[in-house]
Amino acid sequence: MDEARKLLIVWHSRTGASEAMAHAAADGAGDGARLLRARDVRSQHLLDAGGYLFVCPENLASMSGEMKEMFDANYYDVLGRIEGRPYATIIAAGSDGEGAQRQVDRIAKGWRLKRVIDPKIVNFAAQTPEEIAAPKQVPAETLSECDAMGKGLVEGIRLGVF
Repeated sequence: MDEARKLLIVWHSRTGASEAMAHAAADGAGDGARLLRARDVRSQHLLDAGGYLFVCPENLASMSGEMKEMFDANYYDVLGRIEGRPYATIIAAGSDGEGAQRQVDRIAKGWRLKRVIDPKIVNFAAQTPEEIAAPKQVPAETLSECDAMGKGLVEGIRLGVF
């Protein structure tokens, strides 16, 4: 796949759940995707991509700080230059994930991206300090769904249906 048309999968993870789901999506996308940790994303990566999958945990009812910093560091450099490109999200949540989801969607709206797959929020029901900090095991069915999401996004970009 043309490098400029690849799906950019941007992830951050504290307990392994978001990382595992991002990797599963990348596996599904194959050579049609570029997988980068949020802290490694530069504006040129966003400009070069044909679409985006943002994968992060919800921390204290917000997207994770590292993911927020990625958006902060690159927002204005790409503003008005990536409009209309497709995006999707995967949020690892301890309770509901809606806060993080809303934040990503507001940023995507500012960039005028086009959501092409319904939000995926995976609730791990972690409520105690120990459960929240513990490494997460993502169910095989969820990883399979993330794999399919990666495949679908890449195929849509490749065919130009988004």
